[in-house]
Amino acid sequence: MPRSPQRHPRKVAVAGISLSDCGRVDGPTPYALHAQAARRALADSGLGREVVDGLASAGLGTLAPAEVAEYLGLRPRWVDSTSVGGATWEVMAAHAADAIAAGHANAVLLVYGSTARADIRAGRRTANLSFGARGPLQFEVPYGHTLIAKYAMAARRHMHEYGTTAEQLAQVAVQARANASRNPDAMFRDPITVDDVLSAPVIADPFTRLHCCIRSDGGCAVLLVAEEYVPDTAKAPVWVLGTGEHVSHTTMSEWDDFTVSPAAVSGRLAFGRAGVLPGDIDIAEVYDAFTYMTLVTLEDLGFCAKGEGGAFVEKGRLRLDGELPVNTDGGGLSACHPGMRGLFLLVEAVRQLRGEAGGHQVRRADGSVPELAVASGTGGWFCSSGTVVLGR
Repeated sequence: MPRSPQRHPRKVAVAGISLSDCGRVDGPTPYALHAQAARRALADSGLGREVVDGLASAGLGTLAPAEVAEYLGLRPRWVDSTSVGGATWEVMAAHAADAIAAGHANAVLLVYGSTARADIRAGRRTANLSFGARGPLQFEVPYGHTLIAKYAMAARRHMHEYGTTAEQLAQVAVQARANASRNPDAMFRDPITVDDVLSAPVIADPFTRLHCCIRSDGGCAVLLVAEEYVPDTAKAPVWVLGTGEHVSHTTMSEWDDFTVSPAAVSGRLAFGRAGVLPGDIDIAEVYDAFTYMTLVTLEDLGFCAKGEGGAFVEKGRLRLDGELPVNTDGGGLSACHPGMRGLFLLVEAVRQLRGEAGGHQVRRADGSVPELAVASGTGGWFCSSGTVVLGR
């Protein structure tokens, strides 16, 4: 089969996906989780490692893609180490899809692994992202602006502007846990109520502990390939239909509007390039380090109008059997959150589109599996966003 670049842009498919061991993983190193996820994704695709000529990796090693490539025994001719926080993997997927479409690569492996929970418990790292800050961030550090405080301020502004309530934010956590309850891989599965969320210890007003993501270990991988590889793959393809990316700010004083996230731009670009509308989407996988992230991202992606997110997330809309199933595996609030969770969004979206989600599989009204999904990652404190539209 020819592997030379085509004269027309090539279609790009997700050929393989996987999770490494996730949750409480005390033994393996992050490198080992990378390798485990990579092997499983290749096995899922039915393709051999020799087809991989591109690698996207961030967050590990001094020379992130080079060290990971060496550990995996790969010698890629195309690499990406873009690092923009939680949006990294959607942005990397966009870059990889563009490279494949242009013929600069044929098969790109996106791979991630982290032992954040185990490392913090063992004292090998700190949870304070501002420690030792230089550049623009140094001017906020003296005021104690931790990452969660920045999100809390944004949530409070939305509450002030639009009347969003703590109870509405709590609904996001409750429905994420309901979805997780049907996912055997989720770290936390016991049901919770709005009262449970509101009465949990306060971390940063208005967030209690249950408004915040869990801390776990784990990794995952996604293999993107050019269309001519699809006949050789083991699974039906899931196509990359459109992508978008955007960066907003790092310093809070440079953020124009605390109630608008960069997903407002990345989402518009992704939907426009895919030729679909938000109303066409069957499921949404969005970054949820905090409940407010889910609410405002759904607004900015166009699933409801600005300021209506609070009302939108009520009445079970986000559940597996809801109007718009969101974070169908339980999300970062209940399933897993080892650090930069964005790649997990892509894995779960593909799993749902393939109909491989088992007990937490979403079904349309006619009993069929979803046709269209959106994955949208957010990085920093609404500093960056990457959005990917996927379809069968």
